Amino acid sequence: MQDGAPSHFSCFVTDVLNERFPDAWIRRGGPIPWPPRSPDLSPLDFLLWGYIKNMVYAEKIRNIQHLQERITSATETVTRDMIQKTWQDVSRATNGGHIETY
Repeated sequence: MQDGAPSHFSCFVTDVLNERFPDAWIRRGGPIPWPPRSPDLSPLDFLLWGYIKNMVYAEKIRNIQHLQERITSATETVTRDMIQKTWQDVSRATNGGHIETY
């Protein structure tokens, strides 16, 4: 978001998010509004990207198709419970300050 572009804004990405996580993802104008003054990278970003990266690169990537398959496979293992637990941990660690709405 360094250039000010909102995250998860393409039609393809929003369709996938709507299908996989109905009413449970954050975006400007999305089911859960992006919080004002929110940092660009949240603990959820670190959890998801770190988790997915570890899953994707658990084996050597052979080609672009293999990379796409690994990414798809890794994202399909992310559960709503994983995301909710991350936010609960953040909320507990910050006394609710990080997810507070303004």
